[in-house]
Amino acid sequence: MALYRCEVKNISRGQGRSVIAAAAYRAGVELRDERQRMTHDYSRRDDVVHTEIIAPNGSPAWAYDRPTLWNAADAAEKRKDARTAKEILVA
Repeated sequence: MALYRCEVKNISRGQGRSVIAAAAYRAGVELRDERQRMTHDYSRRDDVVHTEIIAPNGSPAWAYDRPTLWNAADAAEKRKDARTAKEILVA
């Protein structure tokens, strides 16, 4: 019998989380958080096999640039308790 699991989590400033740090960790890269003026460096992770940004056809070029994309997502929300991203785990 196959088992299915789907879990959706919020990445929220109200929980003290940063969408830039989360994106850097998941991709295993170094990203600069322009709002907090911090650098999150996870480039030493050796367990990241593949990373990819998928955007709709006709998306602007900046949507495929990881630092620009995540800093724009973070800048779009002004509230201190904003939900800046959702993490979806499917297994």
